Amino acid sequence: MHSYDYALILAFFAFVLVPAPFLGRFYYKVMEGQRTWLTPVFGPVEKVCYRVAGVDPDTEQSWQKYTLALLAFNLAGFVLLFAILLLQQYLPLNPQQLPGQEWTQAFNTAVSFVTNTNWQSYSGEASLSYFSQMAGLTVQNFVSAATGLAVLVALCRGISRRSAQTLGNFWVDMTRATLYGLLPLCLVLALFLVWQGVPQTFAHYVNAVTLQGVDQVIPLGPAASQIAIKQLGTNGGGFFGVNSAHPFENPSAWSNLFEMASIILIPVALVFTFGHYVKDLRQSRAIIACMLALFLIGGGTALYAEYQPNPTLNSPLVEQTAPLEGKEVRFGTTGTVLWTVTTTAASNGSVNGMHDSLNPISGMVALVNMMVGEVIFGGVGAGLYGMLLNVLIAVFLAGLMIGRTPEYLGKKLQAKEVQLLVVTLLVMPVGVLVLGAIAAVLPSAVASVSNPGAHGFSQILYAFTSASANNGSAFAGLNANTPFYNLMLGLGMLLGRFGYILPVLALAGSLALKKTAPIGQDSFPTHGPLFVALLTVTILLVGGLTFLPTLALGPIAEQLTLGF
Repeated sequence: MHSYDYALILAFFAFVLVPAPFLGRFYYKVMEGQRTWLTPVFGPVEKVCYRVAGVDPDTEQSWQKYTLALLAFNLAGFVLLFAILLLQQYLPLNPQQLPGQEWTQAFNTAVSFVTNTNWQSYSGEASLSYFSQMAGLTVQNFVSAATGLAVLVALCRGISRRSAQTLGNFWVDMTRATLYGLLPLCLVLALFLVWQGVPQTFAHYVNAVTLQGVDQVIPLGPAASQIAIKQLGTNGGGFFGVNSAHPFENPSAWSNLFEMASIILIPVALVFTFGHYVKDLRQSRAIIACMLALFLIGGGTALYAEYQPNPTLNSPLVEQTAPLEGKEVRFGTTGTVLWTVTTTAASNGSVNGMHDSLNPISGMVALVNMMVGEVIFGGVGAGLYGMLLNVLIAVFLAGLMIGRTPEYLGKKLQAKEVQLLVVTLLVMPVGVLVLGAIAAVLPSAVASVSNPGAHGFSQILYAFTSASANNGSAFAGLNANTPFYNLMLGLGMLLGRFGYILPVLALAGSLALKKTAPIGQDSFPTHGPLFVALLTVTILLVGGLTFLPTLALGPIAEQLTLGF
């Protein structure tokens, strides 16, 4: 590694960690309806939204009504997006006259964007019109991220409130999350990306002739607006087929740095938002410490693996540095690895290199980041409520070890809460192991694998891990655009999204009803180094014990086979 590689890593952390505490406090004030510097701008718009929708912002909902509102909203979004994708050829802003998607692919795409997964079994410039990209995908990029933020806020209220029957109002939380939480940052980032060279136009594709005399079609479109929310909303769906490796999505070193930092900016900020809800920023610092520890472990391992020379070319006649196959030379090895670790630590499926070309250990790091439940930073809202589930599990284990009723911030965890936690522990195993096992034994599904042996198994494993973790990235060597994979991966995405959201909201409602007991000297502290270590080990053990056998059959076996 060179000095500029270390500078890139330091700049990345600086651009995330410095503004995060201030942004976290801003989100707390916004979601609780307090006045901010953006209130004069968006306050009137917010009121108009409530009036048009017939929503009373002062009326709060129980967790059951909150859940029903969330499910109804997401179902309506799915139906609308599914119809747009099917009927694309009849809708406006389609200068290339692209046809509608086949129904299983439309189902997969609609589920993908509604669940904040953004898995893509198509190439955007060859499959989707400008209308589908904007009115379909970009809208869902906003509201799926806002849904995750709303669920997190409901859980924060459940933990912080005492003897409460309600968790807030879903429609109000969605509106505020979109208007104040996502839109302003996206406007700033989109303008920056246009300055860097990302197109934002409705013009037709450009026909050009290369220096070799070959005809070439250069795709255009309103890309900058979608790229901004794709990163800030931890979505990851590319406007173009090769995603953030495309020069029209990621044209420069500056765009690469700012897009990469924007992926985890809001998830990190929301950790501080949680601290403001519970009136104890020590809880935020403990969670951030655990997230950073896991991120650095994975990032350091992946960087070490990618800088190893290929043993097949181990010869005095061959001078080897870090292998660049599958990587953009504009970003180099460090830029690609840092992006890979960042996007799989968050639930962001964007890529600026080919994951299928990664060293097996680097690919395993990406898998583990997702297998632990996308909690290292995770998606907007989804990452932190997933981490808080692990916090409660760690508190439960600590209670068992010291022989006390487990409690978190004065709220006792009883049978109902533990049962809901166990339900969430089953989501990833069912989505990855059960659905993946079905794909691994069906000849028609195995036929989609491009590489035999351990790497081919890793391709299947990665696909179902990415879907169930609502990440959306892929090894890309797997032909996933088949009816089987479109439907099965869609099922995995739904399970990975709502298999967490429903228990989390039920847990929030249960915790909100409880009284808060004073924290005494005998209470287990949840903000010190001991708890950070316990939480880190809990996350690694739960993920490791569940998925280690499959990792041994995939990336670990491949690593040994290649002779590294």
